[in-house]
Amino acid sequence: MEFINREYELEFLRRSYGEEKSQFIVLYGKRRVGKTSLVKEFTRDIPHVYFLADKATEKDQLQALSERVGLLFNDEFLLSRGFGAWHEFFRYLKGKGKVVVVIDEFPFLIEANRAIPSLFQKGWDEELKDSGGYLILLGSSIGMMETEVLDYRSPLFGRRTGQMLVTPLDFWHARKFFPEKSPDEFMHMFAMLGGTPAYLLQFDPAVDLWANIRERMLAPEAYLFSEPEFILREELREPRNYFAILRAISMGKCRSSEIINETGFEKNIVGKYLSVLTDLKIIRREVPVTEKSFEKSKKGLYAMDDNFFRFWFSFIFPNKSFVEERELDYLIEKKIKPRLDIFTSQTFEEICRSYVKKGFLDGLKFNQVGRWWTKDTEIDIVGLNEDDNSILFGEVKWSVNKVGVDILADLRRKAPLVEWGGEGRRECFALFSRSGFTKELVRVAAEEGICLRQLTDIAI
Repeated sequence: MEFINREYELEFLRRSYGEEKSQFIVLYGKRRVGKTSLVKEFTRDIPHVYFLADKATEKDQLQALSERVGLLFNDEFLLSRGFGAWHEFFRYLKGKGKVVVVIDEFPFLIEANRAIPSLFQKGWDEELKDSGGYLILLGSSIGMMETEVLDYRSPLFGRRTGQMLVTPLDFWHARKFFPEKSPDEFMHMFAMLGGTPAYLLQFDPAVDLWANIRERMLAPEAYLFSEPEFILREELREPRNYFAILRAISMGKCRSSEIINETGFEKNIVGKYLSVLTDLKIIRREVPVTEKSFEKSKKGLYAMDDNFFRFWFSFIFPNKSFVEERELDYLIEKKIKPRLDIFTSQTFEEICRSYVKKGFLDGLKFNQVGRWWTKDTEIDIVGLNEDDNSILFGEVKWSVNKVGVDILADLRRKAPLVEWGGEGRRECFALFSRSGFTKELVRVAAEEGICLRQLTDIAI
């Protein structure tokens, strides 16, 4: 299949490869996000060693790495004997020039030997730093990569020449996986799968949304059916408790107090679990965009940061008994279809905010874009530009009905409630709609400079 997107990441790797100095690159990101595919695309036409670490002993892993290096350099002695220690590996590479060495799932090496960061630091400092070599460390355990490789307390701190957190594809690049799908159908698909390439590849472009859900999500043997369980059990020591918290958030329990009441866990326990899930990029904490301090704000809400996990905990995890009894028609017709539009509306809001962040809205630029809320009021999109004292107010509607002037009037009513900016701030308004706008609203928008965007404008 065609390698989709990652132009920026590839350009970063290729540019650094073109430099004369040695390179020590750290790439990390959540599982299935496409890190391995990225480095394989990068190394496709250049000499390289790719080694995937696992849970084997350190000795066995060093032997397996020896074989990979021996095959590249056609070294029979190395193939038969192997490296006896890590310093031999680094010393061997020293005279080999611009060869890319990729160590995938580096945290597994650390689990086998906690001294690995120190050994790699010594190998880099004494052998590779001035050799012109190119070393890439990959990892899916974000927390471990940050603490054992990037943190200032790590022996490897200061050695890297570059690092990159590989994130899921955005809506527009994920769209390239399904160019033939209608904007409406793909919006539902993206709401379910997000931008993780491994998940997008599970859906068959030749069949419709509901056939994909039935065959690729609800079949017990399907890859996606047990994926969140596999990841959480791989990453966490107490997955059952994390499941309870994720289920609560998927049900709309967004405040710490609500999560505590739903799960029955102690406050300090919930705080720890929320921190871990945030580090794993499964959930995120949000505050109103106008808050001056993210950390100190008492208005923080938690939301799922992974679309597929949100779908799984909303529809699959609580309904597993229907799957086991093969009552898929009931599950689809009674549980998923009636709630799918409400579920997708949240993703549509997020995509519209991203649309504004990227400057797609008539070229308008804002330093910050997010949601705004109080106890009684919410605005879907608020954009702030301190440079010219301008503020954007936006409303998003995922509805089969056209958006009318009543929605604009309500947005204007709420705008003065947002306390931000100096005297004479410039206010802009934008409306986003799944199904378009009434003739009256189109007329008013043209007269008053209101930005209107519908799904077909966004999902290009």
